[in-house]
Amino acid sequence: ALKGTQTRDKTIPAANGKPEIKAHAAVHGLAIPTKDSVVECRIKFDGATMIDVEFDDREYKGSHYGHLCRAIVRLNGVTILDERDGGMRNDIREMRNDPSKKAEVAKLLAGRQVTYPAKLEAGRWYALVVETVGDEMRVTLDGKPAACLKSSGIAHATKSKIELGVAGKDGWFDDIKVWNAEPVKR
Repeated sequence: ALKGTQTRDKTIPAANGKPEIKAHAAVHGLAIPTKDSVVECRIKFDGATMIDVEFDDREYKGSHYGHLCRAIVRLNGVTILDERDGGMRNDIREMRNDPSKKAEVAKLLAGRQVTYPAKLEAGRWYALVVETVGDEMRVTLDGKPAACLKSSGIAHATKSKIELGVAGKDGWFDDIKVWNAEPVKR
């Protein structure tokens, strides 16, 4: 089992000549190149507020840190984000610093994320499957559909890294499996 513990859970302001330290989830990266794939694992919330599976391409410079897309599981819902063409896209991140561009940012982000409700319990193991095929991502929990999103950034041709993240203290991953997949040609 892989335990993630978020240790930087609060932003610490800059002081005494030291820079600000931003809160950030605990992340374990897997250098497994994929385009379309299936990530299967078991997850357990043990104080965590969020557990996620993220796909990145560190060579891609159009989004912050090469973030492409992510599936986020919380006790009350499942969210899928297109980060490449959504909130992590460099120009959109920059626009967020300008309050006068709020409406423009909202328009650019339309359709780039979706959240579905869920009722999960802390301390219990769940089977999580995250699939990317073309421009679609699907999430299942315990074999039941939990979320889906079709968005252009998900179709990024090179997903060079899969990252498993935990925020809000402790969370667990176990039985982690990754397959490369190809959509059926019709």
